[in-house]
Amino acid sequence: MTRSGVDLEVRELTIEYTSGGYVVRPIQGLGLEAARGEIVLLLGASGCGKTTLLSVLAAILTPTAGRVRFDDIDVTGLRGATLTRYRRHTVGVVFQAFNLVPSLTARENVQVPMGTAGLSGRPARQRAESLLAEVGLATRARHRPGDLSGGEQQRVAIARALANDPPLVLADESTAHLDYIQVDGVLRLLRQIADAGRLVVVATHDDRMLPLADRVVNLTPRRDTESRPPETVTLDDGDLLFDQGDTGELVYVVDRGAIDIVRRQGDGSEELLTTVVEGGYFGELAPTFGLRRSATARAAASSTVTGYTVRDFRDRVRPGTLADAVTDQGL
Repeated sequence: MTRSGVDLEVRELTIEYTSGGYVVRPIQGLGLEAARGEIVLLLGASGCGKTTLLSVLAAILTPTAGRVRFDDIDVTGLRGATLTRYRRHTVGVVFQAFNLVPSLTARENVQVPMGTAGLSGRPARQRAESLLAEVGLATRARHRPGDLSGGEQQRVAIARALANDPPLVLADESTAHLDYIQVDGVLRLLRQIADAGRLVVVATHDDRMLPLADRVVNLTPRRDTESRPPETVTLDDGDLLFDQGDTGELVYVVDRGAIDIVRRQGDGSEELLTTVVEGGYFGELAPTFGLRRSATARAAASSTVTGYTVRDFRDRVRPGTLADAVTDQGL
């Protein structure tokens, strides 16, 4: 363990990547601690960074900043043979689309990662059959994926993730596209896996999984539906109001001056989307829909802006009385 009671430790994790030529930052400054025997839910809407975070925990993706430790392993610093060993023996991944090989039987699919870890022949076959029995598929070992239901394929994928007995299991949308009977079986199975002394991290948007979790990490920024006093901010020319990728709580009205809305691109340059002048407003989509800011707001001159919660903006400001908004920018 990294310290008493903690097996997984995530500190100040930030993840950025380029999509469509623009910089996307789905995770910023994330902290997390968890222990074996627990189920951790990464909860949030599509695009909030759940799968991206799983990729970092699996050492498939390197974060922009921060660190991840599991047991005494610095996951973010792994290279070469130690990286290969971590992927083969420490972490098991259950993919959203199952990623089963169509031409192989269920047993053969479970055996695939064993071969990369040096286990083959009869011992590998016996272990695969034992794992399939544990997930309730002893009689389906010789069936190919096309002959299995969605829930059965998910169970094969879980058995495959356990092939090399990893202490950390990562599951991406493990209940997606499953009916309530299949979901019940998968939930019970995930609980059994954790109770056996493993740490299970599940990325999901399915709130049916909430009662299962020991910890919940909400990756979708919470929408502020409460009323609170407006916040007035005075900015000098060039001052930053908010940055691309920040969480968004307020809608802003320009009282004086002008605000440039710019989007950072993958090559480090910026694209000017629009300039909001006195009487205009911006930034309504992020707090309304629980998104991150998709662009940066910076003063184009000495300016004063007032920030309102979504509720207050609708009740007090009456958008129809203001200049055109930049609703198409998703701020």
